[in-house]
Amino acid sequence: MSSRTAGEAPDRLAGLPRTALLLAVLGSLFVTLPLAGLLLEVPWPRLPGLLTSSSSLAALWLSLRTSLAATALCVLLGVPLALTLARARLPGVRILRTLVLLPLVLPPVVSGFALLSTLGRTGLLGGRLEAAGLSLAFSTTAVILAQAFVAMPFLVLSLEGAARTAGNRYETVAATLGARPHTVLIRVTLPLLLPALGTGTALAFARCLGEFGATLTFAGSLQGVTRTLPLEIYLQRETDPAAALALSVLLLAVAAVIVLLTYRRRS
Repeated sequence: MSSRTAGEAPDRLAGLPRTALLLAVLGSLFVTLPLAGLLLEVPWPRLPGLLTSSSSLAALWLSLRTSLAATALCVLLGVPLALTLARARLPGVRILRTLVLLPLVLPPVVSGFALLSTLGRTGLLGGRLEAAGLSLAFSTTAVILAQAFVAMPFLVLSLEGAARTAGNRYETVAATLGARPHTVLIRVTLPLLLPALGTGTALAFARCLGEFGATLTFAGSLQGVTRTLPLEIYLQRETDPAAALALSVLLLAVAAVIVLLTYRRRS
């Protein structure tokens, strides 16, 4: 009995030294204790009323609509971009990859300024768009663009890595059998990369839903137009902390569901 227990111990501990396990416990506490503190501060009896106020519902509905639209934009543009970065042998691909992934490390407010400098009324393209009767800054469209700008690198990174790992042998076989490039993409490449695409899409949606700095800088905070859930939480923090806590828990719950679904899909 004792020998069996001793033999099973390395499996339960995954062969890790106790020091690593201790640091893992500390890392877990570092992440989970603030979340527990948030949950303990929530006025649970008042939660339904706080979440169903007009401003909360407007912010939630706007966040869901813009996040879905921004995620769709990320998929539409990010899938071809990721495949190009993974498969193309073109000059400047490394520079392009660096530029595409920059929003991952940029402060969100800098991303907002970049969009404003390009698409704002006096920006690089904004003046021409204004002349054509198209104003993007401080509109719902601006929210979608800001969310997609900061979220697309998550999808590109997930999909590019999977495309590199998978290789292109199946695509080569399909091409030798006479399949056109478009057919190969739809019927061979994308089905092979579907798990990575699902993960990248879920991460992009979660990033869109939690976007704050770029949205505030490029789109402003107009109720029902550009005031998403994170912006509503920030404003309620000063006037009604209980409402801010309730909305934070709602955002936390949505994020937890996304993470669980993503992990289940990858497993």
